Amino acid sequence: MHIEGTVRKMKTELKDEVQYYLPIGTSEIHMNEMIGSTIHIKHTGAIHCIKCGKLTKTSFAQGYCYSCFVSAPETEECVIRPELCRAHEGIARDMKFAASHCLIDHYVYLALSPGIKVGVTRSTQIPTRWIDQGADSAVRLARTPNRYTAGLLEVALKNIFPDKTNWKQMLLGRSGFNYDLIQEKWKAEEILPFDMRQYFIDNDEIINIKYPVQSYPDVIKSINMDKTKEIRGKLNGIKGQYLIFEDGQVMNIRKYGGYYLEIKG
Repeated sequence: MHIEGTVRKMKTELKDEVQYYLPIGTSEIHMNEMIGSTIHIKHTGAIHCIKCGKLTKTSFAQGYCYSCFVSAPETEECVIRPELCRAHEGIARDMKFAASHCLIDHYVYLALSPGIKVGVTRSTQIPTRWIDQGADSAVRLARTPNRYTAGLLEVALKNIFPDKTNWKQMLLGRSGFNYDLIQEKWKAEEILPFDMRQYFIDNDEIINIKYPVQSYPDVIKSINMDKTKEIRGKLNGIKGQYLIFEDGQVMNIRKYGGYYLEIKG
C-alpha cells in the first residue's frame, strides 16, 4: 500500500471494536486492517487548510489557516466553551451553521476517559464524540435545546468533575472503572441549581466502548510531525484519534488535519 494526500481526523464506527477509517486525499484507509503491521508515515511539508484548501505554513485549531481560524464558524469560541455561545440570541459567525450545530439538542454527559469527566456534545455526535476522546464508557446526563444551555450545565458541574481528558493516562490503558457512572450522574443532579434540573434525563443507559488495541505501552512519547517528518513502526492499536506504536510512540491524527502525508504499509 502506498497512499498520499491531505488527511482529516479518522471516521469511526461503533461495533464490538471501534472501526477506524482515515480519509487521505481522495482515498480512505481502514486502519484496523493495519494493526499488527509495520507502517511508514512521512510528512512532505505541505499543509492545506481543511476549510478553504489553500497552503498554509502553520495549522491552527487542528487544520485551519489563520484567516479561516478567525472567521470560520467551525472555530468559533463556543466550540471550546459552549457557555459562550450566542446563537440563541441571533449572534454567530454564520447563523445557518449555528442552526444545525448550536440551536439543536445537546447532551451533557459523564464519561470515563480514563477518569470521570463531564462534557457537552450535539445529539448528532453521539457516540463519535466519546470515541474521539478515548472514553471507555459514557452516560447521558441531561438534554438541552441548545449549546449555550448545555454549556451552563457543564460549567456548574465543573465544581465536582473535570472537563478535560488525561490523554496520557488514556493511552497507557489506565481505566476508571472503579467509578459508578449512574451513581455519579444522580449525585450531579443534587448539586445543580433547581432551574437546571429540568434538563436531567432518566435514561441511564451506559455506552461501553472497546478499542482495537493489541497492547498498551508502559511509557508514551508524543510524535511531533513538524519536527519528526517520518515515523516507521509496528502499529499496536488505535484509541481516541491516536495511533499507538509498538515502541510507545503515539500520533494524534486529529492534530494533523490538512497535512499532506505519505503512508506506506
